[in-house]
Amino acid sequence: MGRSRIRSIVIVVYVVIGLIVANSHHYFAHLASFRAVVSAVLAVVLWPLLLVGVSLHIR
Repeated sequence: MGRSRIRSIVIVVYVVIGLIVANSHHYFAHLASFRAVVSAVLAVVLWPLLLVGVSLHIR
């Protein structure tokens, strides 16, 4: 396995965990506005912050 393959697997795992965490914090419940979509994307990318209690909902 090459280094780029391992990096790709780590990125995919990170994004999948982000999707699960963001979903469990209800970031995908109402994606009707641009702000809600941006909040959901931030939640997926910055999911470790959600685990320590930071709210990424854009108001």
